[in-house]
Amino acid sequence: MGKLRIYQIDAFTGRLFSGNPAAVVPLEDWLDDRTLQAIARENNLSETAFFVPLESGYRLRWFTPEVEVRLCGHATLAAAFVLFTEIEPELEVVSFETLSGRLEVSRSADRLRMDFPRWTLEPVERVPESLIGGLGVEPAELLMVETGDNFFAVLDSESEVRALKPDFGVLETLHPAGVIVTAKGEESDCVCRYFAPSYGIAEDPGTGSIHCALVPYWSARLGKRKIHSRQVSARGAEFHCELAVGELGAERTIIFGQAVKYLDGWVRH
Repeated sequence: MGKLRIYQIDAFTGRLFSGNPAAVVPLEDWLDDRTLQAIARENNLSETAFFVPLESGYRLRWFTPEVEVRLCGHATLAAAFVLFTEIEPELEVVSFETLSGRLEVSRSADRLRMDFPRWTLEPVERVPESLIGGLGVEPAELLMVETGDNFFAVLDSESEVRALKPDFGVLETLHPAGVIVTAKGEESDCVCRYFAPSYGIAEDPGTGSIHCALVPYWSARLGKRKIHSRQVSARGAEFHCELAVGELGAERTIIFGQAVKYLDGWVRH
């Protein structure tokens, strides 16, 4: 029987028992995918991050309890936090090779700075009845993220976003799409919630990846490059973001967040 180090990190928060918990499992070499998925299912968190060292940086993968995903923000933040605080405390910047390309995380005062893609949005001509039935409300505007795996529903107010009581069984029929719901914030630039029941995540407490779409959308609507977002789930999460121009001239989504360690231990497999 093998033994692996494991950490559980609360991401996008500066205090325990809030933000979004992610498990982080450092590896020397890859285990088979069935074992990785079994560990993620056993952890029963929205994401478990696994990474292995490369000649420069790390290879990073993310698993929900059901599937491997192409991009995850809070588990990337959690993985970087573990590297910076537990494994390589001398590091200032870490580079991850992922299914979504190269992602970089660096220290920035009391936060970590994540360099993520910028996603475009396309209008949805006909709102699916299952989306209206699943949310219990018809959005004021509905778009689709360029990746094709998330609807982007804009509501009229923060109170409407907070009041949602989704029917997850109905939302699950939208697979392979999850649902990002957002509105202008009362004490932040925007608020959001995220539902992805077909991926084993009924409601995600704090989702970094959806800000690849949220930040450019609200930047255009509000006429500002820096966006303060709050994910108004039961646990709550805070995001400080901005649009920046990358090395190749393309816009990138910069996401700043804090993290705290909840536990560390061992996995036996």
